[in-house]
Amino acid sequence: MKYFPKLDGYNIYLSPMNLEDASVYVKWLNDSIISESIGIEGKIITLNSVKKWLTENSNNYNFIIILKETNEPIGSINLYDTDLIHQCSSLSMFVGDEQNRGKGYGKEAIKLLLEYGFNNLNLNNIMLKVYSFNKRAVKLYESLGFQKIGTRHKSHYSKGKYYDEIYMELLKEEYNEIEPFIYV
Repeated sequence: MKYFPKLDGYNIYLSPMNLEDASVYVKWLNDSIISESIGIEGKIITLNSVKKWLTENSNNYNFIIILKETNEPIGSINLYDTDLIHQCSSLSMFVGDEQNRGKGYGKEAIKLLLEYGFNNLNLNNIMLKVYSFNKRAVKLYESLGFQKIGTRHKSHYSKGKYYDEIYMELLKEEYNEIEPFIYV
């Protein structure tokens, strides 16, 4: 597969997602850790359903995270529900294979996408949703400047327990106070 560095970082780059990426995406979405973290553990994800999703959501800003060292895909990051008139969007991200988690690649990908969203797309507000059991993700988002804006209590059921949905946002003015990410 040929990837195209749209957003270039230190260890990774973000390439626009293609239909050819569907097979690796299916593998990731059927991984129990990923499916639980994004709230789709009860769904059956097939190659056809991913291809359909990619086709129907081609107007979103869907990127595959590529590890520079090997030129291999390691995850996905997206801006979706983007409203360029009201200058707001939502963010989702995951690192697919376990051996690539906890190495800072997700944080670097988010920094690249925030830079793109705030300074290329002229967004003013980027929000996200994370489940309360995913404490590592909450800590990551807070380290990037995201603020908790609300909690939907016991709204996500998984493995016999209820969990909260935590909503977080980052405003452009807050982002501009953070040390800028320098493209390579």
